[in-house]
Amino acid sequence: MPRKRPFSAKQKKKQLQDKRERKRGLPDGVRSSSNSRSGSHERREDHTDTSDSESLSLQVRKLNQQPAVRRLGDRSYDPNRYRLHIERESREELERRKKVAQEKILEPVPESEKELDIQDVYRSGSVLDFPKRPSWSYQMSKEQLLVREEKCFRDYLEGIYSTYQPSQLSYFEHNLETWRQLWRVLEMSDIILLITDVRHPVINFSPALYDFVTKEMRKNLILVLNKIDLAPPALVVAWKHYFQTHFPQVHVVCFTSYPQQSQDPSTVFKKRRKRRKGRSTAMGPEQLLHACETITAGKVDLSSWKEKIERDAASAHLPAEDSDEEEDNEGTAVLVEHQTDVAMDVGVPSQELYKDGVLTVGCVGFPNVGKSSLMNGLVGHKVVSVSRTPGHTKYFQTYFLTPTVRLCDCPGLIFPSLVHRELQILSGIYPIAQIQEPYNAVGYLASRIPIQALLKLRHPNTEEGKPETRWCAWDICEAWAEKRGYKTAKVARNDVYRAANSILRLAVDGRLCLCMRPPGYSTQKAMWEHHPETAEIAALQEAHRKHSRRSSEEEEEEEEISSSGEEEDEEKDRDADEEEEEEEEEPAASSGGGSSTPAQAPPRRVLKGKFSSQNLFALLGEDEC
Repeated sequence: MPRKRPFSAKQKKKQLQDKRERKRGLPDGVRSSSNSRSGSHERREDHTDTSDSESLSLQVRKLNQQPAVRRLGDRSYDPNRYRLHIERESREELERRKKVAQEKILEPVPESEKELDIQDVYRSGSVLDFPKRPSWSYQMSKEQLLVREEKCFRDYLEGIYSTYQPSQLSYFEHNLETWRQLWRVLEMSDIILLITDVRHPVINFSPALYDFVTKEMRKNLILVLNKIDLAPPALVVAWKHYFQTHFPQVHVVCFTSYPQQSQDPSTVFKKRRKRRKGRSTAMGPEQLLHACETITAGKVDLSSWKEKIERDAASAHLPAEDSDEEEDNEGTAVLVEHQTDVAMDVGVPSQELYKDGVLTVGCVGFPNVGKSSLMNGLVGHKVVSVSRTPGHTKYFQTYFLTPTVRLCDCPGLIFPSLVHRELQILSGIYPIAQIQEPYNAVGYLASRIPIQALLKLRHPNTEEGKPETRWCAWDICEAWAEKRGYKTAKVARNDVYRAANSILRLAVDGRLCLCMRPPGYSTQKAMWEHHPETAEIAALQEAHRKHSRRSSEEEEEEEEISSSGEEEDEEKDRDADEEEEEEEEEPAASSGGGSSTPAQAPPRRVLKGKFSSQNLFALLGEDEC
């Protein structure tokens, strides 16, 4: 073997940089800026990579980059095929908004400013639609169909940008591959489950999708108001009646996967940590079953689903040991079908409902509204990997809940709209770790809820004993950085960027909760508070909270955030998304079984099964070490 030629440290550094850029998928000669807060912030693409056009000269950012691991003889599946593609903002625009955040004095907005009408977000009859699969015939080849789809998608984008300026539009998906996933889910599903976040459901509800499903496809659509534990019961009822009034063919269901124990504003300083328990106590599976029974009208036998709900409810009240044993026995009850690129092949959409006596329920919605958590809540234990990062679900998969009920998980899609981009960021649609200018989103939040009081902030420019009432978004971020001890590495200044990201994560998690209201809610608030359904929702929430409190002794622990700036190592925020989520676990059902994680895991995780007796390092390829 020839001897390697030595080279300098400078050449070695350049070699490592080129290797990183190749993993990120950048062309040769294009390097991410070292001045960027995150390496992914300044990745430059000359034009949109929708696999569809050379003429559309949009600047598109590709988020959630994953390294591509290629092995010899492998067909090299592209892990970035379904990543989020969002319109890029110019550096001048980012600098202008940063200056506004430093100068604009924040004033509390009136209650009516928190009301949001769906007509203000989506203009009826406008080009703010979603791309639809073009017509095709059996005489067309797969390549011809793909070319037609790409042309239609290019026309769709050009129609939007010829009508609206980029500054008017919200962030929305520019990746055709992800829209193809939606087409497939709509075609194969008998009932469409549109999941929305109850804090801002009109952002997540596209009227164009509603019209397409109910009128053109002639299928039923169920609207799920998810995370209802984060909103007052009166607001939940108000949103429910708002959608029933404006969209009469929709079935509305209230749901939450992990009921919150309290709505006290002081809980912003409490952080719930889940200890990998298998059984979850979701609120809403029975209501969803009743809606499906009404729609199917006896054409599908749903008795197995009803029995499963009763069995899960009974096991939730059992002692932890008995519940774990029962869960182990039912670990193989969910059959997982991983869909691959074959699902995108040319095929006629099935017009037969409830084929082979199986009800297929497709779960669609925006990123981070809780689609995967809802599926885990329906199953009763973890089968789908969940994450706070939008776009975590890469491609759709199907899960047999019972022999006659199949769930279909679709990647989150952002539909084009006219909503404020700051509100999109606060709703978790945009990955927080990828935000280049987070300060205006903090200002948007602070003008609608009293962040300074909730976080107990002290103005950075105030003197001792003299309260300061004039705040700007930059001041809030600097005060939070001072309180938490966030400092830059070189000169130890307050790290306002990290502090802004930390505040936005508190908002996405619901610890700083901003709830938008339907039109007229401020004037009719008393009526909604005394509505008969409000008492039912409140009783349901309280019952689940009591059950959650009883089980929290073994399943959860709360840790108070230090107000002096001293913090535990695991509590530190990162510029990337936090790693404490449940996404580290692989679904046990994907292997047809598996073992549940114990309630109190030892410091070193013990792997069970066939991997326990193998050398774990031998499982890695030569390129992965």
